[in-house]
Amino acid sequence: MDTLKEIITYLNEIHIVTVALRLFLAIIIGGVIGSERGRHGSAAGLRTHILVCLGAALTSITSMYVSEILGVQGDVSRMPAQVISGIGFLGAGMIIIKNSNMITGLTTAAGMWATAAIGVALGYGFYSGAIIAMICCVGTAAFLTKLERKRKMSVHIYLEISDLKKAGDICDKIKNIYGSEILLETTAPKSTITGNIGVRITANRIYDYPAMRDNLETIDGIEFVIPE
Repeated sequence: MDTLKEIITYLNEIHIVTVALRLFLAIIIGGVIGSERGRHGSAAGLRTHILVCLGAALTSITSMYVSEILGVQGDVSRMPAQVISGIGFLGAGMIIIKNSNMITGLTTAAGMWATAAIGVALGYGFYSGAIIAMICCVGTAAFLTKLERKRKMSVHIYLEISDLKKAGDICDKIKNIYGSEILLETTAPKSTITGNIGVRITANRIYDYPAMRDNLETIDGIEFVIPE
C-alpha cells in the first residue's frame, strides 16, 4: 500500500516525467477519439483531436507549473477555463446548417469540446477520469449511433420531372404538401430521356412510401417515382 501511495503521489507531482506522461496520454486519448470520428467522415479527425487534447493538457500543466514551481499566487483553473470556452469557436466552425431542418457537425463540435475537457483533466493529473471519459465518448459515438439511426430512419424517394421549366413549380408544390419534413435535392436523371431532371427526396419516417408515391404521381410533370 505504501508503494502504491508513493506512485500516486509521484504521478501527481509536476516534473519532467509526469509532464511527458500526461502529454503522451493526451496524444493517445485524442488519437483514439479522433480516429473514431474520422471513420464517420467527420471534418475534425485524428490530427485535430490530438492537437486539441494536447493543447488543453499543456494549458493545465502550465497553470500548475506557474502556481507550484514558480510560486505565483492565483487561480490555477483560470487558464484551462479559457480553453473550454475558447474551444466553442472551433466547434462553431464545424456546424453546417444545410437548410431549415438539417444541421450537421453538432456531434463533431461536441466531441471537440469533450476532448478539450479530457485534455484539461489529464493536465491536472486526473488520469482515471480522463480514461473513463474517453471510453464513454468512444462508446457513445460508436454504439449509440446505430440506435439513433434506427430511431431516425428516413424515407428516400427518387423522381424525375419531364419539363425543366416546371421543375421549380413542382418542387414548390411538393414543399407545400409536406412542409419542412422533407429535403429536396436536384440531381442528374437516371433515365436516358432528354430534358428530364432528377430529384431526390428525403422524408421523415412518419411518411409512408406508397402513400407518398401515390400523391407525387398525381402532380403534373412528374415522369415517375421510385424508392431509393
